[in-house]
Amino acid sequence: MAPSPTGYFHIGSVRTTLYNWLFAKKNKGVFVLRIEDTDKERNRKEFEEDILKNLDILDLKPDEMYRQSERTDFYTNHLKKLIEEDKAYYCFCTKEELEKERKVMEEKGMAPKYGGKCASIDKKEAEKRVESGEAYVIRLRVPEGKIAFKDMIRGEVEFDAGLMGDVIIARNLEEPLYNFSVVIDDILMKISHVIRGEEHLPNTPKQLVIYNALNANPPLFAHLPLLLNKDRSKMSKRYGDVAVKDYLERGYLPEALINFVALLGWHPQGNQEIFSREELINEFDIERVQKAGAVFDIEKLNWINRQYIVNLPEQALTEKIKEHIPEEWKINPAMVRAIKPRLDKIGDAKELLVVYFELPEYEKELLFWKGEDRNTKSILEKLAAGINDIEDGKFDLENVTEKITALVPDDKKGDYLWPLRVSLSGSKTSPTPFELLAGLGKEESLRRIRIAIGKLNE
Repeated sequence: MAPSPTGYFHIGSVRTTLYNWLFAKKNKGVFVLRIEDTDKERNRKEFEEDILKNLDILDLKPDEMYRQSERTDFYTNHLKKLIEEDKAYYCFCTKEELEKERKVMEEKGMAPKYGGKCASIDKKEAEKRVESGEAYVIRLRVPEGKIAFKDMIRGEVEFDAGLMGDVIIARNLEEPLYNFSVVIDDILMKISHVIRGEEHLPNTPKQLVIYNALNANPPLFAHLPLLLNKDRSKMSKRYGDVAVKDYLERGYLPEALINFVALLGWHPQGNQEIFSREELINEFDIERVQKAGAVFDIEKLNWINRQYIVNLPEQALTEKIKEHIPEEWKINPAMVRAIKPRLDKIGDAKELLVVYFELPEYEKELLFWKGEDRNTKSILEKLAAGINDIEDGKFDLENVTEKITALVPDDKKGDYLWPLRVSLSGSKTSPTPFELLAGLGKEESLRRIRIAIGKLNE
């Protein structure tokens, strides 16, 4: 996994990380995290910290970790070696000269590339110009011909090196560019497989010519399909809601995120959709990753997250809910049981629990079943008496349901249960009246019913 920490850890990076991690675990390999932080202008420490924090939360810890900013000497030594062997050279062309050259080529209908103006400068002369302080970059000599490799997902891929020109591999001897530093690291770290996003595909031919110049065998590459929105537009970390921390803060469980992301472009052999970590390791096969873009379906994520929430032990769920509600709200098991099947994500708990802690203002007409007053006041008084008769120690969902149901005539369930639910919730929509009673408790339930009766007395 090779992130350039120039933004918050996002869903696309989670998938790339997960596929690398699963591939490494299944093949008894080593999962390497490389922080590619040589771009000093764009990198910020908070982005690296966000990557490491979320990898820890998602339990995708690397076996080894490196920072490229701590490895500059390796890159400098290899740059000098390529220059000594005349496989690379100093280029002094200015931005203005390069832009002029690019425009001329485009006007002639040619693919713009570097024309090689500095390729023939005498090495000693070039070194003198560098020592005198003249600005330069380092270019690699790229031979003509085809560059081909076998992608583990896409099969045979071919590029025309003749369209590339001599590529820039460093801003100077101390500042290697991405494509150069990753090649050096891959060689020194004995990287066998690189699984990365499709957006890196144009980097591959540049890297392959660098491996060739260094007489080194490249790793095997796999380029993952793009992540798409439901309208099949590309998901972007610059636009839209893709930061992992946002999903975690809204109450998506790490295990559910991993399960969902695993299925973004990879298909198991059967129809199973909920996987443990061990099952994912055993099932994962890079050859079953699709070439086409993978659609990010938030409804599917909600469904998967719901499966994990339903299977959470009550105490564990209660503790997670407490992270998303006001500290002064004291929730009880009956409340948790009532909202559990309705939670798409833990962050929904506040909206679902508010009925137990705040009774909104409502008009008395809301108490009438189908808009008609069908002896509503006497019905509520009868129900209140029945509730009052329930022993305090037995005020649980099962007992409350049994006692109240016994008071309700079969042909008048709406007449009884509608005003009871409205009086307890002050709303058209809420948990069932039995769940409300069990969660509110006897005293608060009776207080709310008395408020409703008071409205009917007005």
